[in-house]
Amino acid sequence: MNQYLALLKRELRSILKEKTIVFAIMVQFFVASFSSIILVGIMAFYDPSSISENSQVNVRVGVVSETGNPLPDYLRDGNLRVSSFSDASRAEAAFLLGQVDAVMIVPENRSDVVDMKLILPELDARKTVIFMMLDEPLKRYENHLRQVNGVQLNYADSGGKPHTTYEFLYSVIVPILMLFPALIAGSIVIDTVSEEMENKTFDTLMSAPVSLGQVFMSKISAAVLTVVIQVIMWVGLLRLNSITVLNPALVILLAVIIATTISFVTGIIALYFKDRERAQFVYSIVLVTAVGGSYFLDPSPFGLISRLAAGDPGINMLYVVPYLVPLVTMGVLFLRFSRRLVFARN
Repeated sequence: MNQYLALLKRELRSILKEKTIVFAIMVQFFVASFSSIILVGIMAFYDPSSISENSQVNVRVGVVSETGNPLPDYLRDGNLRVSSFSDASRAEAAFLLGQVDAVMIVPENRSDVVDMKLILPELDARKTVIFMMLDEPLKRYENHLRQVNGVQLNYADSGGKPHTTYEFLYSVIVPILMLFPALIAGSIVIDTVSEEMENKTFDTLMSAPVSLGQVFMSKISAAVLTVVIQVIMWVGLLRLNSITVLNPALVILLAVIIATTISFVTGIIALYFKDRERAQFVYSIVLVTAVGGSYFLDPSPFGLISRLAAGDPGINMLYVVPYLVPLVTMGVLFLRFSRRLVFARN
């Protein structure tokens, strides 16, 4: 056991020296740390209507309306700061002084068309964000006017696609953060094994009181340990960003199982080709093929992590257990053929 731990520490030190691996981990750390900000930015392109619900932009709106008008309340519900003015001239003066970002002048409620005046800044980017944030409150206000005037038609009555923020979060961001460390683990195993083969240092290791199995398992363990540390950190950082990953134990377990399976596969590839470039190239091809083929599974690894993280009541431990089959299979193959592949000639 002491020899194995010494080998494990050696592998972890070598991983920390790999700048590419450290950089990839830092990119994930950035994504997990600022996931809420990144989510808002990406969703602005993916679904612009989500800006009003996701962003924490401080938008100040000056409203000129009659007493009892519900529009200011609708605006506040839409995360907007509202300042009421008694007349349009004062509101426009405040806009010119920069005290408010937009002005809404609402005429008295009548039975005909309401001709509302909206003043926005000239800057296109700022104008677009403000307009998107005003969209939902204005829809609610139009619904109110329809009901007051006896028109039975609401925006809420129209069918359409559900809001995409929830879907985007749990089907893109969370699976990427949980599965990307597994891909890095595969590259780590290839690099560490190929380095031993290219530098011909296996003979030196064999002269020490360690077995070949301990050498290989220390490399696999080091790669998987980095995955465990990463996914636990990512779950914690997502929670700090108010993004809750439900069933965290099962999500982490599935990510680790997939990472270990990939590590065994890449270990076999590295031992067979014995050089980093060819091994990484073949790994890329195998990875693309496996990812494409995984979508024929029901659910796929991406889909399973999404549903676990979102708290799907129909998904439980029984859906994770089948992933142990390829793990055990590749582990047995690796341990059985590793010695033969080490001493085999290309």
